[in-house]
Amino acid sequence: MSGKAYNFKSITVVPKASDFVDIVLSKTQRKTPTVVHKGYAISRIRNFYVRKVKFTAQSFHDKLDTIITEFPKLDDVHPFYADLMNVLYDKDHYKIALGQINSAKHMIDNLAKDYVRLLKYGDSLYRCKQLKRAALGRMATLMRKHKSSLEYLEQVRQHLSRLPSIDPNTRTLLVTGFPNVGKSSFVNKVTRADVEVQPYAFTTKSLFVGHTDYQYLRWQVIDTPGILDHPLEQRNTIEMQAITALAHLRACVLYVMDLSQQCGFTVEQQFSLFENIKPLFAKKPLAIIVNKADTMKIEDAPAEVQERLKAYEAEGISVLSMSTLTEEGVAQVKNAACDKLMTYRIESKTRNPAMQASLNKLNVTLPRPRDNKARPAFIPEGALNKRMGRVPTKGRTQREQKKQRNEERKELLAQMPKRKLARDLQEELREEYSVDLRKEWDLEDASWRYDEIPEILDGKNVADFVDPDIDEKLRQLEEEEASRKAAGEYDSESEDEDTKAVRARALLLRERRNMFRVASQRKSKRNAPVLPIKIRRRLAEAEERRLARLNRPKHATDDDDGDSDYDEDTRGRSMDADEDASRAASRSRSRTPLRAKSKKTVKGVAPEAAARRKKPVSLRAAGGVQSSTLKKASKKMQRLGFRKINYMGRQGEADRHIHVKMPKFLYTGKRGVGKADYR
Repeated sequence: MSGKAYNFKSITVVPKASDFVDIVLSKTQRKTPTVVHKGYAISRIRNFYVRKVKFTAQSFHDKLDTIITEFPKLDDVHPFYADLMNVLYDKDHYKIALGQINSAKHMIDNLAKDYVRLLKYGDSLYRCKQLKRAALGRMATLMRKHKSSLEYLEQVRQHLSRLPSIDPNTRTLLVTGFPNVGKSSFVNKVTRADVEVQPYAFTTKSLFVGHTDYQYLRWQVIDTPGILDHPLEQRNTIEMQAITALAHLRACVLYVMDLSQQCGFTVEQQFSLFENIKPLFAKKPLAIIVNKADTMKIEDAPAEVQERLKAYEAEGISVLSMSTLTEEGVAQVKNAACDKLMTYRIESKTRNPAMQASLNKLNVTLPRPRDNKARPAFIPEGALNKRMGRVPTKGRTQREQKKQRNEERKELLAQMPKRKLARDLQEELREEYSVDLRKEWDLEDASWRYDEIPEILDGKNVADFVDPDIDEKLRQLEEEEASRKAAGEYDSESEDEDTKAVRARALLLRERRNMFRVASQRKSKRNAPVLPIKIRRRLAEAEERRLARLNRPKHATDDDDGDSDYDEDTRGRSMDADEDASRAASRSRSRTPLRAKSKKTVKGVAPEAAARRKKPVSLRAAGGVQSSTLKKASKKMQRLGFRKINYMGRQGEADRHIHVKMPKFLYTGKRGVGKADYR
């Protein structure tokens, strides 16, 4: 991916929450109609306010979606930028902020859908307007709740726009080392960058990028902040930027050292830092640059330092010297580093497995016939004569020679083995032929084509639940069943009277249970009321007792005096069942109180009979009130309630009067041509 994909300077500015709301509401006022009258048809009024709600929600949605899409996703960018953003901004905080903006977008969409659905049932201009105000107010409140996320993303955007444009895949020279060893001075000498140089440590606090030309190519030179020799968890944000660049960029690493120790660090500390960060240079071209050669050259260094540098040269690490003050050896260091990186890039491309894989994909295909014309193989005459071992006879006509060659060619083709096609196999097997799809499967090993494939159901292998001995067990069961039948265990003559009675009662109970089930299904289909479960259980128990009484022989319960205790017991139980049924029926019926207001006789009729004759008073007809005193009190309360409603300026009980002053642009309309006043 090229560096153009990471153009952080083009990210849209993230406004504050209050500005966000003002921008969207002003746009809604400017882009949608502003005049509506109560005399309009209710459908026109609804569409007027639905349009405003939808337009506002869409404006919020578009602006939030722009923020989400333009900010880089850490999973899509180069690992260098992902780790750099984690160092600078903490990726968890960054993802949470973007996630909150995304959730706000979805919540605004849901709010718009809900209020559009409510507006379709608005029956007046006032209600539609209040629903519109509620929808816009909730959207604005939702955006104000995300004030901190918007401010954080704006700070991230400003910092991202100040980051240098680094291409992780281009030709790059990476300069690193202790602070104040001359890294920024070298970058200023070989590039057109203007990095600040001061005689104290940690002058460079972030990554700086410069560009230079070598062999008609553009090279990228990155200046990193200084690194100290301590554990990784103790490094600060400035040092972690350099560590991130060393870990992820494919570059030639130039480790700058100062043998004169003017940087404030000893030579042993510089070698120790090099050994600690050496794993970050794995599989990368590396060079050790000894700076400030005008003060101390490699030849003037102590013997142990020279031996250590020679040991690094033996490992394949280049050791070069320069002086950024006198510019001695600066050009040679740049040229050597560029050559080293170019050689490394060419070698890595040649041994890249992707190139070998692409070569393996090349295949020579054989042409297939496009029509049904026969195109026999052509064998030259000289080759055919040589193969047949004969000398061509002279004196024959050309036609005879051609005929002979054709006959010999047919004989030769007939001797050649013919490949068996799928069509030939189909004609041979007829109905037994089936297409073998596994034959053409392209697997790593051809012997795997006909292996058993596991059948997965609900995440489990079906083969684990298959009993391999099921056929044998079924055969044994069938043999046992046959032996029992032969022994006469299932003959009806061997059954006693009790067994027959039990089977008859079981059959009768089963039929009754099926009847109850069908009846309940019919009731549920036509929405009939269902009895409580306790009553149904009692009815079922009573029915079972009744069936048991019918099926039980009477002589088994007779006493010596000829009376039947069983009949008396079942009579009592059936009475209980009848009481349960009547109680359940009374529960399902509506209970209307029957009260006789007076006990006077009506034309000689008894008071009890008159009370039965008089129709019951319906509470629904009386407005839910049983006495005239309560009715008057309720009407008085109703009048007081309506008076309070009128005092609050409401149109009815369902209307809400909210004393909130709205901005002027929500109450005013558009100005006409030649007018300077608002409507």
